[in-house]
Amino acid sequence: MNEKDKLLTIGQFAALHGINKKTLMWYDQIGLFKPAAINPENGYRCYNYYQSPILETILLLRELDVSVNEIQAFIKDRSAQNLKNLLDEKISALDLQIIHMQAVRQMLCRHRQDMVTLLTMDLSEINIVEKEECCLVTVDIDSSTSFEKEVELITAETAKYRLGRLHDASYGSMIAVTSLLNGNYDDYSKLFIEIPFLTQKEGLHIQPGGKYLRAFHKGGWDEISLRYQSILDYANKHGLRLSGYSYEKGINETVIDCVEDYIVQIEIPISV
Repeated sequence: MNEKDKLLTIGQFAALHGINKKTLMWYDQIGLFKPAAINPENGYRCYNYYQSPILETILLLRELDVSVNEIQAFIKDRSAQNLKNLLDEKISALDLQIIHMQAVRQMLCRHRQDMVTLLTMDLSEINIVEKEECCLVTVDIDSSTSFEKEVELITAETAKYRLGRLHDASYGSMIAVTSLLNGNYDDYSKLFIEIPFLTQKEGLHIQPGGKYLRAFHKGGWDEISLRYQSILDYANKHGLRLSGYSYEKGINETVIDCVEDYIVQIEIPISV
């Protein structure tokens, strides 16, 4: 007899595939995967080597969260085309899940970096930092835009880019450097959404890579004009020309209880 024709006990076959023998018993009960033979003396289920590929396919599909009903339908009509179609569908779903998990990891890293900044920052300092180019989703606002309207605009954009949760992206506001130079420190013109792993650039705002002035403001927005004045004074003193937009985002919303403790990170591009 060929060694591969030898029968294995349910315990041996389960151990071979790294599963519990109760799983094999359940698969048998629901008609998904039957044993090769039943021992006539004791009624025990027996399996052979040639059943291994089918069981491994079932286990793989279960690992991909394919329903038992879907697997049963495939087993009843097994073919290369049917398996390919099923795997194509699950690979596409898995790719989306991987992209989501990568985005979540990137957001976690950003939040962690915000916490490192909080623990090491000097609120009085203004620094020059290097940033990589970044694509931002933006919505236009002006002084007449109500908070309710801003929420509506942000909600529409997050739905458009299929963000499952608000925490899947980071958010902030933008004010043109020309407005700052004219002393209009509350002339906000855009809200931005930074979404990890965007696959397009068309229609998006490109936050340029390069050197930025970075500063922080703690407290309410009624005093942020003073911080901007100090940033402009720093730029003038060091012969730096600012351009584009100032990008503001909160970095400690998750660890404070009152607005007086709110810290805004301000970053403004330096023209070369």
